[in-house]
Amino acid sequence: MGLVMVQGYFCDSIGKKIIYQALHFFTLAFPRKGVGAFAAIPGRPAGQHKNACFFIGHGNPQNAFRDNPFTRSLTQMGQAVNPSAILVISAHWLSLGDTFISTRPKYENTEYKVVGAPSVADLVMEQNTGIVSDSYRQLDHGAWAILRHIKPKADIPVLELSIDMEKPLDYHWRLSQQLRSLRDRGVLIIGSGNIVHNLELSALKFFSSKPYGWAIEFDEWVKGRIDDRDFSSLFYYFKLGTIADRAVPTMDHYLPMLYSLALADANEPITYTYEEVFSGISMRCFRIG
Repeated sequence: MGLVMVQGYFCDSIGKKIIYQALHFFTLAFPRKGVGAFAAIPGRPAGQHKNACFFIGHGNPQNAFRDNPFTRSLTQMGQAVNPSAILVISAHWLSLGDTFISTRPKYENTEYKVVGAPSVADLVMEQNTGIVSDSYRQLDHGAWAILRHIKPKADIPVLELSIDMEKPLDYHWRLSQQLRSLRDRGVLIIGSGNIVHNLELSALKFFSSKPYGWAIEFDEWVKGRIDDRDFSSLFYYFKLGTIADRAVPTMDHYLPMLYSLALADANEPITYTYEEVFSGISMRCFRIG
């Protein structure tokens, strides 16, 4: 029986199924508990430039090799920033029980060879001693598929932070707020996921990209909450019932958006850079700052 790697562990197909079922359980169980008060916004030293941060609805990894309106929007986003490093929080690095940060000095992905940013990782681990170093993991497609367009020269150091699916939503929000000081150091922080992400129901529309009504409705609901700066309602998305169950069957792609929003200052502008819904996927992207 062949072996596959899931979340850093080699296992057979049965083990793979068990791990994914466990991840699915945690995404359903933990959103409904632990939503506490948000952490205070830390002050910013006078005179320092504050970098923007992004949320990217990354979609199909084949977009890494395509020229289309979505990828051109990524290029435009990248041209508007000149970061000292890039930190990606991707829906494709999930963990259970620990939050990891990549400390590799260099990534060897054939799709996007780039140096790492271990010094930035050290800063993050100094601020939060609960974050664990990972010096082995390569970039996943939630990172390289978008970075090929955002910074095609691969001349900016990159690192990733895992998403601990065992933690409640307020943990992720507070952790992201602790990352705000990195923006003052010129670090571009990118949440990479999708607001609506249902591959199973999207597969039923194999011959049509026409969006489901519930996908459009949920995407517009999230947009409305962002426009109203009503971020706390995004924690309770499941109260929408069936459309939420279909739009967010698991939280892995939804959480990166919350990481991005937690980085915003009270009156900081949020600009939508791309808007599209097809089948059961939302490709909405936005820039903060």
